[in-house]
Amino acid sequence: MTNDHIPVLYHEVLQLLRPQPDGRYLDATLGAGGHTAGILQASAPTGRVLAFDRDPEAIAFARKQLALYGDRVTYVNASYAEMVRLAPANGFAELDGILFDLGLSSRQLEQAERGFSFMKDGPLDMRFDPTQGETAADLINNLSETELAKIFWQYGEEQRSRRLAQAIVNGRPFTTTRQLADFVAAQVKGRERIHPATRIFQALRIATNHELEAVETGVQAAIALLKPGGRVAVISFHSLEDRFVKQLFRHLSQGCTCPPQQPVCTCGGTATLRLITRKAVKASEEEIQQNPRSRSARLRVAEKMTTGE
Repeated sequence: MTNDHIPVLYHEVLQLLRPQPDGRYLDATLGAGGHTAGILQASAPTGRVLAFDRDPEAIAFARKQLALYGDRVTYVNASYAEMVRLAPANGFAELDGILFDLGLSSRQLEQAERGFSFMKDGPLDMRFDPTQGETAADLINNLSETELAKIFWQYGEEQRSRRLAQAIVNGRPFTTTRQLADFVAAQVKGRERIHPATRIFQALRIATNHELEAVETGVQAAIALLKPGGRVAVISFHSLEDRFVKQLFRHLSQGCTCPPQQPVCTCGGTATLRLITRKAVKASEEEIQQNPRSRSARLRVAEKMTTGE
């Protein structure tokens, strides 16, 4: 990996995931392949990685970056939410470690035609897989004011969700990133620490790709696929994702298999996870200086317990 492709919390992930020779690992979010390369290096010469990504372009790029590892890495162009079916189908039925690096890659943000960022003008797309599903433009132009306000509040934690949703409905259609960002900025008075459209774009991206639903399905599937002693590591950049992972890990480490949002345990189960990180691991000041995006990263790791432990 070049310096441009060293991923967030790289050294912390390898230290806590503990890749070993002969191990079987799953990278749920391949991206540019940085974490996968680290896992393959640490588990040499016989460790293998099953790498998922919904973005076909990411798969093509990572194949070139990881070509020297040959058949030690297997690529799957699909959502990690499907791992419970696709991992065994690819010979990865019991895993020693699973990694999730949620959110966007730098490459996706830099490509104007993908529509993830308003820093460069491009079509309002935002799909991880540009061949499937509705675009962000479809949502912004067709959903009701109430539905848009809910998305802005729930996924963007935007305090002005109702007012901005009303303005957007009255001002649509919107087809490009700059068009939407400039419109939102015009609705907000005064100077702000971040661009006024930042939370709107985050919310649209999460809704377009059904990201929170995928996280809930994928992390629970990962725990089921782990062998005893295997570890799951999750890097999140959004408070909703981090909160879900924190609650799920805590529930399963306390012996509860009830839904995390259920206030009272009724299952009487036994603990299935051991917390490796009691608190979320954050990027060092040095890493933040080199990569400002790492400032919001939160890493949580848990280990699957053996029977009777």
